[in-house]
Amino acid sequence: MKDFNYTIIGGGCAGLSLAYELDIHKKLDNKTLAIIEPRIEYKKDKTWSFWKVSPHNFEDCIKKSWQNFSINIPNKTKYLECNDHPYQSIDSGLFYEKIINKLKQNKNISFFKDIKEVKLENSFIFNSVPVLKVNEDSLWQHFYGVDIETKNNFFDDEIINLMDFDCEQRGSVHFFYTLPYSKNKALVETTWLSKNNDVSQKDYAKQVKDYIENHLNLKNYKITYKEEGAIPLFYPSYEQEKNKINIGTAGGMTRLSTGYTFLNIQEHSKYIRENIENISKAKKFEISKKYQFLDGIFLRVLRENPEMMPNIFFKMFKSSSKTVIKFLSNKSNFLEDLSIILKMPKWTFIKALFY
Repeated sequence: MKDFNYTIIGGGCAGLSLAYELDIHKKLDNKTLAIIEPRIEYKKDKTWSFWKVSPHNFEDCIKKSWQNFSINIPNKTKYLECNDHPYQSIDSGLFYEKIINKLKQNKNISFFKDIKEVKLENSFIFNSVPVLKVNEDSLWQHFYGVDIETKNNFFDDEIINLMDFDCEQRGSVHFFYTLPYSKNKALVETTWLSKNNDVSQKDYAKQVKDYIENHLNLKNYKITYKEEGAIPLFYPSYEQEKNKINIGTAGGMTRLSTGYTFLNIQEHSKYIRENIENISKAKKFEISKKYQFLDGIFLRVLRENPEMMPNIFFKMFKSSSKTVIKFLSNKSNFLEDLSIILKMPKWTFIKALFY
């Protein structure tokens, strides 16, 4: 087995983002990198979406960008704009293709399917495979979505429906999410914020079919792609180890109140690249303790009062859309945080401090 200067365990979004960041900034010209990923082939398997609050390397992988969005609760709809921070959606297939093609040009980068093929003892390890200690109360964001195509124009492709709570809640928090890529193509997704062990919530395909046909009133369409996933709304467990850094969800890069991870991964990758020469001594990169604290309260309210959450999300956007976007994307200042907090049901959140 060969020695490598660096090893990335897991060649998904976090692992490939880091490898690409190191490669394009010439940090691997005189260093070797092993990427361990068991998948046989890379193809589209995810849709990553976010508000663009910071630059990233993947503008050419954007499927579409929007400057308007809406949120629905029964009998109420709020329309908002996001000109300063457009909502972007990345096609994972384009992302994989771009990165793999670039990395394969570097003779110092090698791919392996099994960790047993790589000698790890003398390598600095970047691990993207989380160790999750799950219990029956663990909260998840679990979802199922389909890309659909219609024969005739149907969608307004200038606006996304970020959250539509006008649907069955089943004692949890449930909404639909619609991203129109064009006037006849869209992603429609059912999303739950709940414990992931409730099988009564997992008739995903039926939920999406009913929503498309009876809520959107769309009868003639074809499904061109399906995706399904679950994002843990809790931090993974890990032990501090010499010569090892966790990245991606494994490294706490998921914002627990939203599930947003992509831009946090990009910022973490940049931080590692900037400190790669002395990476073993670099300060730990993490989502601000402020957001960790606020998300903890938010999730306790969600767990104890799920029926309140549609109205809480709706009220949150009574602040300016720019303020809410910055808050949800880890970029808000104290006054912006305060404007969000003051929109929340105060007694409910005060009680959550003591759960």
